[in-house]
Amino acid sequence: MRHATLLRTGLSALLVLGAWTAAGPTSASAAPTPASAALLSAMQRDLGLTEKQALTRLADEKAATALEKKAQRAAGSAFGGSWLDAKTGRLTVAVTAAEKAEAVRATGAETRLVEHSAKSLDAAKARIDALKAPSGVSSWHVDPATSRVVVNVVAAEQADNDVRSFVAKARKAGPVTVKTTAQAPQTFAAGTVGGDPYYTGNVRCSIGFSVHGGFVTAGHCGGTGQQVRGWDNSYIGNFQGSSFPGDDYAWVNVGSGWWTVPVVLGWGAVPDQLVRGSNEAPIGASICRSGSTTRWHCGRVLAKNETVNYSQGAVHQMTKTSVCAQGGDSGGSFISGDQAQGVTSGGWGNCTSGGETWYQPINEILNRYGLRLHTA
Repeated sequence: MRHATLLRTGLSALLVLGAWTAAGPTSASAAPTPASAALLSAMQRDLGLTEKQALTRLADEKAATALEKKAQRAAGSAFGGSWLDAKTGRLTVAVTAAEKAEAVRATGAETRLVEHSAKSLDAAKARIDALKAPSGVSSWHVDPATSRVVVNVVAAEQADNDVRSFVAKARKAGPVTVKTTAQAPQTFAAGTVGGDPYYTGNVRCSIGFSVHGGFVTAGHCGGTGQQVRGWDNSYIGNFQGSSFPGDDYAWVNVGSGWWTVPVVLGWGAVPDQLVRGSNEAPIGASICRSGSTTRWHCGRVLAKNETVNYSQGAVHQMTKTSVCAQGGDSGGSFISGDQAQGVTSGGWGNCTSGGETWYQPINEILNRYGLRLHTA
């Protein structure tokens, strides 16, 4: 269908055979390209890196991702979490027992002695998840580097009685540090405007990643059964499953002349990046986002398994990033190198003044609906 799709610079990560062809064939003997020119350019712009530094960062992150599970097994019950040190390019693993440090270092990771295990911190966060948060509480997550649960409150509302009461209860749940944030998070859906990726009713969102039979996106963009239209107002499919709040994910079947390809577009005439898998990047890794409003932007992974308190209700198991986003970017692709990471949910700020954005991890979505990521 629709050769005109090849000319669309506003179409997100989908759906056009012409875009797949433009990426060029790959041979079995050729090594995967670590990043396209567009992704490297975005990393240089948003992270202040040279091209050489961006390539080095991607190589370090790939190595850390491969090492993370091995190092966790070496730490055993003393595992306190892990993160990538962007300055050294090394994975750091927190351990609660000094005698475990040598075994962890033998895997190639650095170590830091901490007070609390990841298991105990996750349990404390789960107790906080059971509390009802007021609007002045932005989010909360486990920070392995400080071995604490960080509770983020909106700076202008930190003296509010309900906020103070929530923080007091959170402190009883476990080791808590309170930080302030500039604004409360919100989802990044937008009203209908002409020429952008897909619509549900009067809402515009962005396509995330192709799966066999459809694509994944954000749950707040539409409910199960709702019809989805493309940028040209033609019928694509329907939401086959959707969850929001609690979660923020959904998937849409693809038909009626549309089809899927393993590509995240770089907002030009050719695809930006082939998708080759969904290995999870560590805290501290660089990450880039593609969305129908603000196109390509990059930043770092700041936290995992964060609970985000939107006005519509809390959403769990989110990943926080320093990447900016704006209305209409919801559902779009978060990618690290050539590995799919998740779909854009919401955040605060914009791509002029900056901000933070959360995504719902891709592997959780695939597991929830029994989907298979479309990879190159």
